[in-house]
Order: sequence, then structure tokens, then C-alpha cells
Amino acid sequence: MNELLAARGQMAFSLGFHMIFAALGVGMPMMMMLAERRWLQTRDESYRRLARTWAKATGLTFAIGAVSGTALSFELGLLWPRFMEFAGPAIGPAFTLEAFAFFLEAIFLGLYLYGWDRLSPRVHWWAGVPVAVSGAASSVLVVSANAWMQNPQGAELLVSNPAALDPLRALFANPTWVQMAIHSTLATYAATAFAVAGVYAWGALHGRRDAYHRNALRLAAAVALVVAVLMPLTGDRSAKLVARQQPAKLAAMESQFVSEEGAPLRIGGWPDVESQEVRYALEIPGGLSWLAFGSATAPVTGLDQIPRDEWPNVPVTHLSFQVMVGAGFAMLGVALWFAWVAWRRKRDPLGDTSLLWAMVAAGPLGFIALETGWIVTEVGRQPWTVYGVMRTAEAVTPAAGIASTFLGFVLLYLLLGATLVWLLLRLRQPTAPEPSPGGSDEEVAGRVAG
Repeated sequence: MNELLAARGQMAFSLGFHMIFAALGVGMPMMMMLAERRWLQTRDESYRRLARTWAKATGLTFAIGAVSGTALSFELGLLWPRFMEFAGPAIGPAFTLEAFAFFLEAIFLGLYLYGWDRLSPRVHWWAGVPVAVSGAASSVLVVSANAWMQNPQGAELLVSNPAALDPLRALFANPTWVQMAIHSTLATYAATAFAVAGVYAWGALHGRRDAYHRNALRLAAAVALVVAVLMPLTGDRSAKLVARQQPAKLAAMESQFVSEEGAPLRIGGWPDVESQEVRYALEIPGGLSWLAFGSATAPVTGLDQIPRDEWPNVPVTHLSFQVMVGAGFAMLGVALWFAWVAWRRKRDPLGDTSLLWAMVAAGPLGFIALETGWIVTEVGRQPWTVYGVMRTAEAVTPAAGIASTFLGFVLLYLLLGATLVWLLLRLRQPTAPEPSPGGSDEEVAGRVAG
């Protein structure tokens, strides 16, 4: 394994794991706030128990995500020093602002976790608002750095006169950032909501059909439905942006080897790079031209117009894109099914075994879509680290020995993942109603929160 491949593998593995923790860190605060809000509205104690459980899960994902994110930030400097030297003046403010959001989230998360019986119910709920907002803000701010790498506005100034660059304008006046921020944030909510729904659907299938599980499933499914409807809309806008800014990535996503008018939309299929054909795909004539440019006869740039040494990995990009889209539509179908059973047929979803199994199967789909979406984003940008400006081979460290650090980081992230799973499994539903708020410290410590 050469140093470039080892560095790319280590970064991909680290980012892939961190994204799971980060997505839960964005989605769980929103879930806990919704549960507590329902408790304030209904005074149904099952919602309060849900909020306490999800607050604990938020604290765990926050702590694990902090460790994995810190390791990832070290990797940027250790593995890609030439990139950081070049791009640091442009993307540095994104990480600085993200640090402020991180500390704000930590402060209010502490208030929220330890304020259950010390703050009034409404003040306690408001203490959770900055947790949810800061969690989302951290993600949005970090995405601005990646958006700049995809569309490096002001990069010419970094080459000629770095002091003249306005980094805030380069980051936050970038249209790529706005679109990526919206789409990626919705993706974290989708991943969290479907995972939570899957967990409680599994519990219902194993006999836990009380108000606690019913309300948890309804709340998670409601969030899942909203984001599942919005995701195809923001995804379509993202694809249109890619078509204008990164034609090589679009061509790889759709395995469009030849430029043509009325390019077809391909569903499935295996791209054969050597013969430049896509085998076994279902093609919709003019579909790609219409989706990308609003006209079924619009010309689409193929890979034949891109120098061969600037092609992304076509099979990986194409298959990841197909999996992402397939997972997205599967989630939408399951969410609509749940809505139809719960609201149109007025039936208890916990009594529909087929639906519960579908919710369990859909549980990991949000994370699958999230991971494959980022594979499309990152692999589709190759061979560039900064698109059109700096190649990945130019950005990597000249130091040797990356393969050994790769192994160390793999072990670190596997340990973090196993720790998070073990701790989350220890969260249990209370078997008896909680005492009323305001008990002694001993009573509070002795409660079994669910």
C-alpha cells in the first residue's frame, strides 16, 4: 500500500465512522426536544421518559463524537499538510466557528442533563434549544469547508495574494455551501429518525407495545416522514448544482461515458470502464438531461470530454449514487406506509406486524444513504482535493509510515463504535413511573431512566 492510498484509506475510514457519531449528535438533540415538548403539551409521562432517554443518548454521542472529531482534525494536519498550508487561510474560520458552536452545545447540554429537577419544566426545555441549534450549526459550519473544496471560490487569490482573500466570503457566500448544508443536515435527521424508529419497532415486535414505545415510534416516524419527503427535493437541487459545477462527477454518478443530447437516466447497472458501457441498467430516455438541466434534449457532458487522468472512480461513484437514491426512496415508501396506517386507516401501527418489520429494515437505511452520499461527494471529486486547483497526490504528506497509523486509527474508531453501542444498549425503559419532579438527589440518582 503506497502512502497516498494509505492516507486516503485512513481519512475515509475515520470520516465514515465520525459521520455516524456526528449524525446522531445532530439528530438526537432534536428528538429529545420534541419528546419533552410533547410532555409539556400533554403531561404524558411516557414522553418525559423518552426525553430523558434521548438526552442520555445525546450526551453519549456528543462525548464519542468529540473524541472522533478531535482525531479527525489531527489527521488533517498529519496526512494532508500541503493542503492545510494552501487552504488553511480559506477554511480555517469554519473550524474556528465550529469550535464556538461545540462549546456552546457542551455548556447547555450540561444544563439540560443536570437540570431536570432543578429548573422549571419550560426553562429546562429552553435550555435544550441551544443544544439542538448548536449541534446543527457545528455540522453546517464544517460542511462549509468541504463545500469550498468542491467549489473553491477565491482560490486564485490563495495562489497570487493570500492576504487579499476574504475567508468568510469565500466560505459563506458560496452557493455550494448553502445547498450542501441543507441536504447534509436533513440527512442527519433522516438517519437518526429512521434508526430510532427501527429500534422501537423492534421492541414492539418483541411484545413492548406500551405507551412508551407507541409514542416513541409515532414521534420518530413523524420526523422520518418530513425529512424523507424533503430529501429528494434537496437532492435534486444538489444534482443540478453538480451538473453545472462538476460535470465529471455527474458523468461518473450516471456512468455517462459519451457526451450526448437527451442523455438517459440510468437505474442500476454496472459500468464497464474498459468498454465504456453500462451493463444491466434500466434507462429512461432523456431522463438525465431533464433532471440536470430541465430539458429532455439538453446536452450532458460525458467522460469523453474529461482527460482520463481526471476521471473519478466510475464504478464506486455510480454504485454509491444508486445505493443512496435507492435507500432514499425506500425510506420515503416506509414513511408513507406508516402515515397511511396511522392517520388514514386510523389503526395502531404497533398492531401491524408487516409495517413494524419494514420499519426495522428501514432503520439503517438513513446511515447507508448518508455514507454513500458522502462517498459520491468525495470520490466523485477525485483526483482533486481542491477541485480544479490541487490534486490529492499533491496534498498528501511526504512522510512515510502512514500504513501503521492507519491501523492505529482503525482500532481507535472500532473501540469508539463498540463503546457507543455498549452504552446505548444500557439505556433501558423504566419499569415503573418516575417520581414527580423535585425529589431528593438520592431519589433522582436512584431512578431508572428509560
